[in-house]
Amino acid sequence: MKKTTLLLLFLTQIVFSQPKFEDFFIEKTLRLDFYHTGDKETEIITFDKLIEEPIWSGSHKNLIDKFKYGNYMLRVYDSVSNSIIYSRGFSTLYQEWQTTEEARHIQRSMSGAVIMPFPKSMVRVEIYKRDRRNNFEKKFEYNVDPQSYFIIKEPVKPYPNFQVHYSGAPSQKLDIVIIPEGYTEDEMDKFRDDCNRFAGYLFEYSPFKEYSEKINIWGVEAPSPESGTDIPGKNIWARTLLNSRFYTFDSERYLMTTDYHSIRDLAANAPNDQIFILVNTPKYGGGGIYNYYNVTSVDHQSSKQVFVHEFGHGLAGLADEYGDDPTYQDFYPPEIEPWEPNITTLVNFESKWKNLVEKDTPIPTPDEEHYKSKIGAFEGAGYVPKGVFRSTHNSIMRAFSSNEFNQVSKEILEKIILSYTE
Repeated sequence: MKKTTLLLLFLTQIVFSQPKFEDFFIEKTLRLDFYHTGDKETEIITFDKLIEEPIWSGSHKNLIDKFKYGNYMLRVYDSVSNSIIYSRGFSTLYQEWQTTEEARHIQRSMSGAVIMPFPKSMVRVEIYKRDRRNNFEKKFEYNVDPQSYFIIKEPVKPYPNFQVHYSGAPSQKLDIVIIPEGYTEDEMDKFRDDCNRFAGYLFEYSPFKEYSEKINIWGVEAPSPESGTDIPGKNIWARTLLNSRFYTFDSERYLMTTDYHSIRDLAANAPNDQIFILVNTPKYGGGGIYNYYNVTSVDHQSSKQVFVHEFGHGLAGLADEYGDDPTYQDFYPPEIEPWEPNITTLVNFESKWKNLVEKDTPIPTPDEEHYKSKIGAFEGAGYVPKGVFRSTHNSIMRAFSSNEFNQVSKEILEKIILSYTE
């Protein structure tokens, strides 16, 4: 029995041990660009190029993803030992598009990219995607020789950066890079002011204000030829660096871009664990996707709440907790527990926040006055009114009438912040 216990302990340590950064990587970033192509039911990922970037701002300790959030998973294997040396979950705009009506009728391609610490030796890069049952299926594999002369080393879009909020060495902090969209050369002072304003907004909210000393915020001075952004429904078009637009997926307020390679080109000018795009427009809108990018318009009266709400998506994979958006179809199958940590179908409620529910709170929880301050399972979330549940009556992930994250989301955000800073 003693030998069996020791063996299990040894195997557990192997499974949960993290690789040593200095054994496998150097202080640079390797970026692999690709394209998604397909329709509602199909997807192929095709290789585009490799780029060497001068900064690695990610953790040196947490190289293997502890959370396993996201619709995709990047895994990097050492070619000699065949051991996994880096992984990171993420989501994409392409996977969202696959749940729209348009995806039933046409095929599309969208740009994508993954980043990793620059390897010392040959590695195998694999990208996995969740199937309808939330199991990861391999979609892409590519062998990388870090000595290859085809790896692009020149800066693709070089622009100066500046510190908005600095706390310390990037490898021990959560680094947020703010990119301007639709700011002309003459509006760079406005962009700097907006960076300071939105950094201030972030630190008004828990848990960010409690962990401000663990966060760096950077800006990149990258002017656009014209001010503003595209508004297709109003026949307004602007020449901007990132080609952003409202009416993404024909949802007027959804302000995004499919030009992900350009986003990563600009982000490469500063340390970046998270990318936030400020769009120089007063029109209401924004968007955010986990470990991908976040967007908000800057001059609407609700821009502060949009900024914080979208960052909840991008940083921690928080789902929308409202239940009334017809843009997406069958986004959360009722028979599968979503990977998003703040919603549930009750298929596997034990894996979510069941431990925080008081014994006398019924599940599902009636959306009544008596339970408005309780943690429970309130029906209506994930864009549908039935079958998907949230933890509280309201929160900033549901409506701006609540100007804070609920307890479940705060605890998740805290864990994510600490994972970058350990």
